[in-house]
Amino acid sequence: MAPRHRFGDVWQINILSRDEPFVVTCHPDHVESLFKAKFQDAETLTSESPLRPILGPNSILTMIGDRHMRERKLLLPPFHGEAVQRYVEQIAGIAEREIDRWEVGRPFSLARRMQAVTLDVIMSGVFGVDGPPAPGTHEFQMRETFRKLLRMTTRPIWQLVDLQNLRRPEPRGPMRLALKPIDEQLYAAIRARRAAGGLDERADVLSLLLAARDEDGEQLSDRHVRDELMSLVLAGHETTANSLAWTFERLVRSPAAYDRLREIVRSDDEGADDYVEATVYEGMRVRPVIPIVVRKVKRPWQLGEYVVPAQTPVAMSINALHHREDVYPEPFAFRPERFLGDKQQDDPGADRSGEPGTAGEASGRLAVRKPGTYTWIPFGGGVRRCLGAALAMAEQKVVLRAIARRTDLRAASARPERPRQRNVTMIPGRGGRVIVERKLAL
Repeated sequence: MAPRHRFGDVWQINILSRDEPFVVTCHPDHVESLFKAKFQDAETLTSESPLRPILGPNSILTMIGDRHMRERKLLLPPFHGEAVQRYVEQIAGIAEREIDRWEVGRPFSLARRMQAVTLDVIMSGVFGVDGPPAPGTHEFQMRETFRKLLRMTTRPIWQLVDLQNLRRPEPRGPMRLALKPIDEQLYAAIRARRAAGGLDERADVLSLLLAARDEDGEQLSDRHVRDELMSLVLAGHETTANSLAWTFERLVRSPAAYDRLREIVRSDDEGADDYVEATVYEGMRVRPVIPIVVRKVKRPWQLGEYVVPAQTPVAMSINALHHREDVYPEPFAFRPERFLGDKQQDDPGADRSGEPGTAGEASGRLAVRKPGTYTWIPFGGGVRRCLGAALAMAEQKVVLRAIARRTDLRAASARPERPRQRNVTMIPGRGGRVIVERKLAL
């Protein structure tokens, strides 16, 4: 935030991993131009992502160009439309079982507990597991291995492991050792599913990938399938879990918004769905889990009064964009009402009043207002927009509502949690620690 206040909408930084300068922007017009650009003009830099040695070269997150678009079309159906609606009932059941386990008066990390919920959901979609996997099954063992991997990579010392593997196509050292157990289990699952057959009769992502053919009509290799499974499981649950943790970290320190959320959810007010959705939007605005997205411009690019040369990496600061005073009045306040208004207004930037609505307005004439395409970008944008955005939103709305309806939480510490960088994500520094003061029955 400091460079934005010092230099304005565009600034330049130097980073250790690159020889050339790195340009950063937070202006909606610049975001729009980069998101609308063809990949030949502004190519994503995900091929250099710190995630590449973990996910591999065959991940939809690290692919670029036409190859990425083909993979995107293949993977979109299980994470869109009717498929997402089929997950909602399952998400609700998983969330309720999780809340049942929470102890009143005992501090705990909300991020870790949310990971337990979202991991079960994504494993259902990816592997076709119906509900939490049963102990002793291969899926149960795989889930536990993913959990161990996530706990390991959350430790501060893991940043040194990320640096050791920066810009490397394959993992080495401790990263390679850490990935070995989950790789063995993923390859075993792939071999078992191939041998079982009946792929066309199943709707899970693993079966979809195994039944798919590449542009030459060949089956996808086991390595290709492994890379996609790793990507979908890790990216498909960890970011959503931390978004939920961040939203509650802000809610328990924003009494007006938290009280209103609980009141409207528990009264079964007809505006509850809208207020829950608006709360999710606001949580992802003030604490985007992915803080930047990057494009490398292939030709000279206009950024306001500046023109950057070809081959320049241009980062769009999601955090700085989401805290622009001219788009979001009082940007550091947590106010879900920003996203409630006349349905004809489709961009929160159009709201210049800065005044929150009332509970009556939220349930009456006001309804949820979708965020602006280039002013709210926690899922990225353009052809690279997050494939699982619809599922992530559905999960967050269901889980947020369940927790608000059944629990009264307070922060474990009065001191707000600072962001901590974890690979490409920004997570709560202490895991979103809360205490359950009261728990209500179903």
